[in-house]
Amino acid sequence: MIKNLKESLFSSKKKGIHQAWLTAYDYPSARLLDETGIDLILVGDSLGMVVLGQKDTVEVTLGEMIHHLKAVRRGVSRAPVAVDLPSHTYDTPDQALESARMLVEAGADAVKLEGPLPEIVNHLASSEIEVIGHLGMLPQHVREEGGYHRKGKTDSEAMALMEAALSLQAAGCCALVLELVEATLSEQISKNLDIPTIGIGSGTVCDGQILVTTDLLGLQPWFRPSFVKPKADLATPFRAAVEAFIKETRTP
Repeated sequence: MIKNLKESLFSSKKKGIHQAWLTAYDYPSARLLDETGIDLILVGDSLGMVVLGQKDTVEVTLGEMIHHLKAVRRGVSRAPVAVDLPSHTYDTPDQALESARMLVEAGADAVKLEGPLPEIVNHLASSEIEVIGHLGMLPQHVREEGGYHRKGKTDSEAMALMEAALSLQAAGCCALVLELVEATLSEQISKNLDIPTIGIGSGTVCDGQILVTTDLLGLQPWFRPSFVKPKADLATPFRAAVEAFIKETRTP
């Protein structure tokens, strides 16, 4: 388990060191990521889509997050491990604390939650639980919003996001994920915060970047966010290896 994560992240930002974060949901992926030197591994509720084949993240349960977190924890010896609080597991401060404690007991160094919820963040931080905030597009609210939309286009929306970012920092967040936020606004938020901002689809101006690992590696070509530029196409050799095995087996 990592101690003083907030201090480490604050120091990295102060030194101008950009953070590189990726997701993992199982032991082998987590172990490989840890060995690369990745700065943080997130057990994201994106597992609903990436692992479980669901259409979004809304129905992922706390039990499923704990199950995958334990697998990831077994593969990691160096990088901090953060985990998403799934939808409707932090509707009240007390519920959030109970959920977060279960994740910490299962191996999390920090929990991440979505939305402008400084009261919840403060309650967790006061209980010595590291919290990562998440603003902009909120995947757990995708059904209410009718899809994935870029945030911060209007002055009122930009002002609300800036105020929310400052309030989450004041409440005790150790970092802030900005998803699908206008790049100019992401830059302004980053300059106004002491904690690092971690962008996903929010331009290159944040203090770090996070991606879903399968998007980065081209492992799910049937779904590719427009802002992702895969660094590999692992789906093709995957299929080729299986096809070679099938051919070899059927023609001994």
